[in-house]
Amino acid sequence: MLSIQALREFGADVEEGLRRCMNNEDFYLRLVGMAAADDGFDRLAKQIDEGSMDGAFETAHALKGVLGNLFLTPLYEPVSEVTELLRAKKQADYAPMIKQILERRDQLKAL
Repeated sequence: MLSIQALREFGADVEEGLRRCMNNEDFYLRLVGMAAADDGFDRLAKQIDEGSMDGAFETAHALKGVLGNLFLTPLYEPVSEVTELLRAKKQADYAPMIKQILERRDQLKAL
């Protein structure tokens, strides 16, 4: 079951995330659960795979905002990196980054 302690062990900045949620632990945990289940992660992987870089940027940017507001640092950092590469329209091998993001998302879902 998702808990504050499990999120700490995952590497989330729980104190800051809770602050953003008016220190309402149930609300914070509910939002984290919703973030973990967000279909944007799979959509991002598909858009990257299909070469839809503008769509991928929009999806990554939205995920970055959610993850940043919840201070889910282990996911925020790689999503932020992908977002900035897509913003700059840089050619890159996104596959390893997407793999890392999906693995971390799966770790979060397993909490």
